[in-house]
Amino acid sequence: MLTILRRIVLEFSQNAELDSALHRMVEQIKETMNTDCCSIYLADHLKQHFLLVASDGLAEGSLGQTTIGFTEGLVGLVGQREEPLNIANAQNHPQFIHAPEVEEDELNAFLGTPIIHRRKVLGILAIQQKEARHFTENEEAFLVTLSAQLATSLANAEANVLITEQDANSHWTKALQGVAGSSGVMIGEMYVVYPAVSLASVSLQRTTAPTLELQFFEEAVDKTRIDFDFMASNLRGIIAESTLDIFDMYKQLLNNANITKEVTQKIISGWTAESALKQIIDSYVLQFEALDDRYLRERASDIRDLGNRLLLNLKKLNIKEQELPQEFILVAEEVTAAMLAQYQHQGLKGVVSLQGSNNSHAAILARALGVPAVMGIEKISLSRLHQKNCIVDGFSGELFVQPNEALQREYQHLIAQEILLADKVKKVAQLPAITKDGQTIELQLNAGLSSGFEYSKNSGAVGIGLYRTEIPFMNRSCFPSESEQTELYRQVLRAFPDQPVTMRTLDVGGDKSLPYFPINEDNPFLGWRGIRITLDHPEIFLLQVRAMLRANVGLNNLEIMLPMISSTLEVDEATRLINQAYYELSNEFDFIGEEKLTRPKIGIMIEVPGIIYQLPELANKVDFFSVGSNDLTQYLLAVDRNNARVSALYNSYHPAVLRALNHIAEQSARSLVPLSLCGELASEPAGALLLLAMGYDKLSMNAHNVAKIKWVIRHVDFHQVKMMLAHVLTLSTSKQVHSYLNEQLEQFGLSSFVRAGR
Repeated sequence: MLTILRRIVLEFSQNAELDSALHRMVEQIKETMNTDCCSIYLADHLKQHFLLVASDGLAEGSLGQTTIGFTEGLVGLVGQREEPLNIANAQNHPQFIHAPEVEEDELNAFLGTPIIHRRKVLGILAIQQKEARHFTENEEAFLVTLSAQLATSLANAEANVLITEQDANSHWTKALQGVAGSSGVMIGEMYVVYPAVSLASVSLQRTTAPTLELQFFEEAVDKTRIDFDFMASNLRGIIAESTLDIFDMYKQLLNNANITKEVTQKIISGWTAESALKQIIDSYVLQFEALDDRYLRERASDIRDLGNRLLLNLKKLNIKEQELPQEFILVAEEVTAAMLAQYQHQGLKGVVSLQGSNNSHAAILARALGVPAVMGIEKISLSRLHQKNCIVDGFSGELFVQPNEALQREYQHLIAQEILLADKVKKVAQLPAITKDGQTIELQLNAGLSSGFEYSKNSGAVGIGLYRTEIPFMNRSCFPSESEQTELYRQVLRAFPDQPVTMRTLDVGGDKSLPYFPINEDNPFLGWRGIRITLDHPEIFLLQVRAMLRANVGLNNLEIMLPMISSTLEVDEATRLINQAYYELSNEFDFIGEEKLTRPKIGIMIEVPGIIYQLPELANKVDFFSVGSNDLTQYLLAVDRNNARVSALYNSYHPAVLRALNHIAEQSARSLVPLSLCGELASEPAGALLLLAMGYDKLSMNAHNVAKIKWVIRHVDFHQVKMMLAHVLTLSTSKQVHSYLNEQLEQFGLSSFVRAGR
């Protein structure tokens, strides 16, 4: 039964034409379950009804014509209840609707299951039978399982069909929905960057140039054959000759006349080389996985690997002639921090990531760059997006592909409004962050995306609250030397004379990796990251601290911050190493005149929930606290901020998060320890006001948000925001918090910042 399930889903995903795929699927289900009818209804959430799109058993003339309201009939009841409905005699059910055009008078038994993707009902899958009976538990379980497996494939298919329709019908535009990653709007051309490839990510497409596609395939086969020879030659003499037979096995698969012949035939029949390869390899994988012999069954993995190697070489052939546009929207399966660092000075104007959430580091860095970003977009083929014009709405998380002129004019007006708001708040950029009744707070920068700080000097910030030292580590092929780090850090410190610059020690792991220092873990966010890595590798930590101390000579504005602290022992060990570096340098160098080596202030990031209950002990060991609200929120709510499936659960305005932040502020004030916050919450108008009311001394944010937050702070009374905080702390849901805060911003006369703060 599992094999049948997989075959139905696989064949559905392989069919590039949605209507054809749906019709084939209902035929297979009807045959497999031996019923008299199988039908699929797709949901139209704008019109609030289900549309009969495919059926084997109902009248053909009703397909694409018959609609059932979300609150009507048995189909509507399945959608409302979001669970299976198994009825022996459907026509006697009080909610049954007689639709003569579908010709179902002889059908009695009814079993319907919802097709749900990310809590949204996409459609209803139903089977019917003339015999009046309840379908068995096994039949119901099969249909439920099939619906669950089809949900993702159907969502992907609808997204790809949407783009195809918009290409052909440019007079209308519908959005692909993702998650708002970085606020702002951008109109421009998409440029797709391909990571390591997988046949699973290929969306089937037809071609009008089969001769060219055949040439691509033949060249990819030749290149793949050379790759296997090269791999074998590199390992010859290192491993046993018998082990090298694996590469001969791959070459034998590659030379298999059936595989190459079948791919060629698919291309000739009108499929792209990638689509043809996917269809043939997938069919062979399915055949091998269905075999009883374990050895032969494991060969399915070899065939899949061969297909991915061929696909990689195909993609290289297809993209090798591409040139980077002067301005572009970066699109990738998963946009990473390293990608942003690579493309930031090359015309990057927006970001679209098929994976990830609004709290991934890529989204955070996009906000730091002031680049609109949409994350976790519906699964679509990257090749369908390349070089297409689009609108990226970083406020709503929508992506419009090939937008019509009317929609472009609407968004150009919105962009103009954003520019006016930015010009308005610039007027207070160099003024202090002080409320109308005299309460002050310092605004600092989050930095570290590049070595240039010219843009930061005019931001109005008072120093740097977070300098991410890991970003320069990412754009290299090995760890930077002590002298290289010293030069970089000194440039940063010099950019802010007489203002504090807080440098965070190397913080990799989680969703931040170094190409020359790979970390592979099942659960990286709870694994080897931050201070845990650098304490395990004191040679890396000491070298970095020495570079920081040397860069600070004569400037004396350095502060060192330790990330991912989870115990007092880690603070003790890190402090010991910092002292060791300080004394080593003191003995090594004879500093001349007033240029003396000074010991900087040392602080910790509060991001692991456990240390919230150790703040009094930690207060005796460090000079300051800085809350990393992004990771703290992630850990408090047990939500992987890179997982689009649960991104809706990540919310910095969750009552538990706000109460934890308030508790930290109270504990810090009691211990007289300076307190700052360097998470994304600080750059949001409502969030900044809450933190001000809690008593945070400093807020650290991206340069382009400093003036905005100053404007907000300068237009409120401190006693008003204290009252606002008191009420917020009594609320029990994030939705209540958001609604109340938006109301308060409007009462304060700051309604224009409600959208900007999303």
